[in-house]
Amino acid sequence: MFAVVVTLNFDPATEDEFMPLMRENVRATFHNEPGCHQFDLCTDPDRPGEVFLYETYEDAAAFQTHLKTPHFLAFDAAVQHLVTGRDVRTFVNVSVHPNPNAATQ
Repeated sequence: MFAVVVTLNFDPATEDEFMPLMRENVRATFHNEPGCHQFDLCTDPDRPGEVFLYETYEDAAAFQTHLKTPHFLAFDAAVQHLVTGRDVRTFVNVSVHPNPNAATQ
């Protein structure tokens, strides 16, 4: 497994423009890319203008494929003028611990 954590900053005044684009990128990635196992979009009302993404992929190659998909390239172009900061970190060694209660939730 390969993990990617991203913090994106944007002007809170552009949230109505930014967030639908962000949600569509998450949806398209998770549903259209078999190499993507998880894609969480996290926000906090105490930190307006910030999103935190946690993504897991089969491997680094699957993430590189993600960066070349039409939906990601369209998203990246559409938010280029909205993003004021970006921090991307990757992790090669990921231990996944399934929730034993998941079947009963």
